[in-house]
Amino acid sequence: MPRRFITLFVLTNDTSRPRQFKIRFKVAKALTAGVGVFTLLMAFVVYDYVKIKGHARGYYRLLRENASQRIELQDFSSKMRDMEEKLARLEVFDKKLRIIANIEEPRDSSHSEQVMGIGGGSSADTEDYFTTPGAKVDELVKQMSADLTQLEMKADSQESRFTELHEQLMDKSSFLAATPSIWPAKGWVTSRYGKRLSPFTGLSQMHSGVDIANRLGTTVVAPADGMVVRASRDANLGKTLTVKHGYGVETVYGHLSEINVKVGQKVKRGQQIAAVGNTGRSTGSHLHYAVSVDGVFVNPDKYILD
Repeated sequence: MPRRFITLFVLTNDTSRPRQFKIRFKVAKALTAGVGVFTLLMAFVVYDYVKIKGHARGYYRLLRENASQRIELQDFSSKMRDMEEKLARLEVFDKKLRIIANIEEPRDSSHSEQVMGIGGGSSADTEDYFTTPGAKVDELVKQMSADLTQLEMKADSQESRFTELHEQLMDKSSFLAATPSIWPAKGWVTSRYGKRLSPFTGLSQMHSGVDIANRLGTTVVAPADGMVVRASRDANLGKTLTVKHGYGVETVYGHLSEINVKVGQKVKRGQQIAAVGNTGRSTGSHLHYAVSVDGVFVNPDKYILD
């Protein structure tokens, strides 16, 4: 069988003879197939490149959205922790009010349950949810949603407790007016109620009240409504004042520099009754403040709300 060729003529723009090239048909066919395969491969590469670029843009968009979500969720988590702390403080305040007003705890003990920890409590923990775009985000949101539901239940419970407490306190308004519930003087507590070492003997002794240090002449006010029943001078407490508030409650003020009320005089909460001093057995200017119930000294901290 004779060989088949494909002849290519190359013409120039001058008068020279045209050039011709002969290519075997089989070679030309192979070259054509090669060019076709190469073209298909290049088309696939270009398509794949365009597709990867599109995915990369989507990936970076997800990263940006992920970072934005992380900031929002961390801020939300911080607000939930703040709410948890506020509810804890309200619960302490609730207990103090009930102690002062002598109101029993409700039979439903669910209020005493502690609020569970909030999801994403630290930035390091929250980071674990964002190691890859979208990773565990749904899990974190679900956990925070559960925590929020629990906080809402806690808030509803606390609201109902305060509503009940308000109703009972309204019935005990006269009792509350006579209950010492504010600091009698501004200053620094240098010694609290309870066992302590005597500053004079170094021996253990029972301290019947709290010592509030401040400059000489600092105002002393009545922590509740009452009547002055004693104004005297004591070897240990110096100038001393006693106010009877009713319901078996009395308050004692020692080491005073001056007394501004008289025995038998009625006083109101917040009214000035004396001034801080350094009289009696004292190491410096301060007020000794004590609370007694039915003749027994108790811890004044239990009767201070502010």
